[in-house]
Amino acid sequence: MDAGITLWAGLIIFVIISLAVDMLLFEKRDEIASMRRSVIFSIAWIAVALLFGVGLFVAGESDAGAEFLTGYVLERSLSLDNVFVFALIFGAMAVPTVVRSTVLLWGIVGALVLRAIFIVAGAALVESFHWVLYVFGAILLFTGVRMALTEEQEEVDPDKIPGTKLVRRLFPVTNGYREDRLFVHEGGRRVATPLLVVVVAVAAADVIFAVDSIPAIFGITTDTFIVFAANAFALLGLRALYRLLDGAQAKFHLLRYGLAFLLVFIGFKMLIEDLWHIPIGLSLGVIIATLVIATLASLLRPPHDGDPPGGGPGTGPLPTPGPPQVPLSAGGGQ
Repeated sequence: MDAGITLWAGLIIFVIISLAVDMLLFEKRDEIASMRRSVIFSIAWIAVALLFGVGLFVAGESDAGAEFLTGYVLERSLSLDNVFVFALIFGAMAVPTVVRSTVLLWGIVGALVLRAIFIVAGAALVESFHWVLYVFGAILLFTGVRMALTEEQEEVDPDKIPGTKLVRRLFPVTNGYREDRLFVHEGGRRVATPLLVVVVAVAAADVIFAVDSIPAIFGITTDTFIVFAANAFALLGLRALYRLLDGAQAKFHLLRYGLAFLLVFIGFKMLIEDLWHIPIGLSLGVIIATLVIATLASLLRPPHDGDPPGGGPGTGPLPTPGPPQVPLSAGGGQ
């Protein structure tokens, strides 16, 4: 669709307002949202995304509407993996439970900005060099196969996530958290808290995941507006999704196989695009059916004691806060 400056401005303003609403109403400071509120907000954000897609249909942009809904479902499903890895980061850095939602909020803001840059760059590459779609397809095939064959969950070392070491080099970091503050004044100087390191780690981890998810949605559409909209709506409500899945991902131990299949499917779709264009409706049906089957299979076949621990990203119990596994300060932190 031909999205002008007005549509872009409207979408960006809506996303900003939505983030403000989520920040003010979902969880207040020093509060942990209840399961009931997490369910309500999760459903509400999904409903908002569906209304946006329906709005495109009503506006006469049926192709764009179908592409958005398909891309949204795909990005939303892939965001489940993000949530599980965020949980590992929280555990590794002993993030207090009450401030985890704040970290996610700042991480979402950073991820939106970084993903926007990634999307624009990817769209420019695809427009200039059509063969880049084949590279994206190959990346998705490789990632999907690797995810399916991975049996053990890797430990998350926040120090190895891009950006976290840079934060420690730029700022002295306190030895402990200071509630939900990113910076504090101690000893007559401005110093960072470990929460800033965690926010950077979460945003960077999301961008790493975008290496898979952005090429995946380019397999659905190369319309920059639709790609960004699908990503933005998928990230909205991520805090509610985290609270909803807190401690529950062990029940969905087979979901990673479904996600792996989706990556392989989209990668295959991109590789054969010039030979056969798989209809958007069929792609949406495959995505939804895969998620339903993987979810039902997980619930009908609970994990056994002999199963591999974790089984890769997206399974195993959420870690609980414990002693930090990585240093929280550098350069003489306070």
